Amino acid sequence: MRRVTMADLAAAAQFLARRPASDRPALIDRLISQAQAADCYSRRLRRPHPDWGDGSLLSRAMVDPCPAVAENDDYWDSFSLVAAAIAARKSNARRATLGLCDDRPIC
Repeated sequence: MRRVTMADLAAAAQFLARRPASDRPALIDRLISQAQAADCYSRRLRRPHPDWGDGSLLSRAMVDPCPAVAENDDYWDSFSLVAAAIAARKSNARRATLGLCDDRPIC
C-alpha cells in the first residue's frame, strides 16, 4: 500500500463512519487489503486497479462515493479505528521482518 497520509485516514474514516459500528473492523481490514492489492497491481501494470484505485487508502475509500459525514462521534471512532489498523499492519510487517510473528524471542 502506498504511504498513508492524513487525507487517507480522513477518507477511510468517512467511508467507515457511514457503516454500522459492528461492521467497521472487518471493513477496514478489507479496505487496507484491497489498497495493498491495488498498489501491487498499479506498480506492476503501471495503471490504477480498475476497481480499487492507485494503491492509496484514499483512492480505495473514494471508489464508493457517498456524501460526507459530519465530524461526530462515529467519524472520530472510525478515524481511531483506521489509525489503529494501519499501526497494527505496520507492526505486524515489522515483526515478520524480524522473525517475531509467533511471539517467540529470537534465539
